[in-house]
Amino acid sequence: MTIPNDPLVSTDWLAAHLGDPRVKVLDATFKLPGVLPLPKDDYLKAHIPGAVFFDVDEVSDHANPLPHMYPSAEQFGRDAARLGVSNGDIVVVYDAGGWVAAPRAWWMFLSFGHADVRVLDGGLKKWIAEGRPIDGGQVTPTLGTYNARFDAARVRRIEQMVANLAERAEQVIDARPAPRFAGAVAEPRPGLRSGHIPGSRNLPYAELFDAATGVMKPLDQLRSAFGAAGVDLAKPIVTSCGSGVSAAVLTLALYRLGIRDTALYDGSWSEWGAENGPPVVTGPA
Repeated sequence: MTIPNDPLVSTDWLAAHLGDPRVKVLDATFKLPGVLPLPKDDYLKAHIPGAVFFDVDEVSDHANPLPHMYPSAEQFGRDAARLGVSNGDIVVVYDAGGWVAAPRAWWMFLSFGHADVRVLDGGLKKWIAEGRPIDGGQVTPTLGTYNARFDAARVRRIEQMVANLAERAEQVIDARPAPRFAGAVAEPRPGLRSGHIPGSRNLPYAELFDAATGVMKPLDQLRSAFGAAGVDLAKPIVTSCGSGVSAAVLTLALYRLGIRDTALYDGSWSEWGAENGPPVVTGPA
């Protein structure tokens, strides 16, 4: 089987390989707290045939009070196996088409040593628009065999982010909408300050895909978007957002542009924006 070198796969590719036992499809649809219906209910109502639900909150460190932080390698291995995934499988992740959590699941698999993982371009939105088959109800997969190895270089901790305030060795790009970045509106999670990490740039993740089709924008438009945000693509980059999920949309776009040694700030604003946290600034970048 030929796997595209691009981190994205097309609906045509997935449709052609849907029956292959090595291709494991995961629905990683995600919403902010309080938004209904719940992602799992959306999955039960309609999903790509054979897709198993990847719960971003479930595949996380439950001992950490911050939302959906990276689990240990041991836990990720157990969770991946429960999803029916084995080390030799090709994993295709999608979400509803709003480009929120499929890239997060993709980056998690890469971070735990799984190279053969792709994101479905356009997600469920494009799949349904093309009249392709959908199923409902729960899919119970056969238990996989999975050994995870964590690559810490792909993730940043708050200590590293604080040290970077002085060093400025890494550019920080924030994927949140501009009003949240500027501190002009309250954060959706209660108890957080408004604003952004000093020195960070802002590129709202929604600017990187076509909202009507769910398809990621062409490479030249992605490159222009980063340039307009003041990002130097030749220098090290860390992506951030509200809770470490939508930041991975930027990570995915950078990966498509050939920039594959970026890192994701897992705690993101849920950690940095906490009361008595590190310095915060407001206004535009």
